[in-house]
Amino acid sequence: MEITFTENSELPRDAVLALYEDAGWAAYTRDPDQLMRAIEGSLLTITAWQGDSLVGLVRAVGDGQTILYIQDILVRKTCKRQGIGRQLLERLLDNFGHVRQKVLLTDDTAETRGFYQAMGFSSCDRGELVAFVKFN
Repeated sequence: MEITFTENSELPRDAVLALYEDAGWAAYTRDPDQLMRAIEGSLLTITAWQGDSLVGLVRAVGDGQTILYIQDILVRKTCKRQGIGRQLLERLLDNFGHVRQKVLLTDDTAETRGFYQAMGFSSCDRGELVAFVKFN
C-alpha cells in the first residue's frame, strides 16, 4: 500500500499513542496529555500514513532560525526498512535548510547510529563536539 505524508500537529490521539507504544517509548505514553501538547507545540510535525494507519512521525522543536532539534522520529516496526524514516527526515530538513545547527539526541544502537550517519549527521562522541543532557 502507498505511503502518504502530511504536515500536521492535530493528530488522532489513539493513533499517536499506538505509534509511540509500538516504538516502546513508555516515557512518552505515561502522560498522553503531555505528549499531545508537545506535538501540538512543535515547530513542525510530519506524519506518514498507510491508508488510515499512522506508520511514522517526525517532529521538530527549536527557534526554526538558528537551531533545530529533531525531537522524535518513529516508524512502526512492521514498516521499517522501507525508506519511511528517510523520507520523513528529508522532508523535515527540507523545511529548515536555512538553519545551521540541527541537533538530535537518541539511543545508541547500531541501527540508530547507522541511520543518522547515512543521513549526514555526525556523532558527538567521534569528533570535536561534546553533548550534554540532563533528564528529570
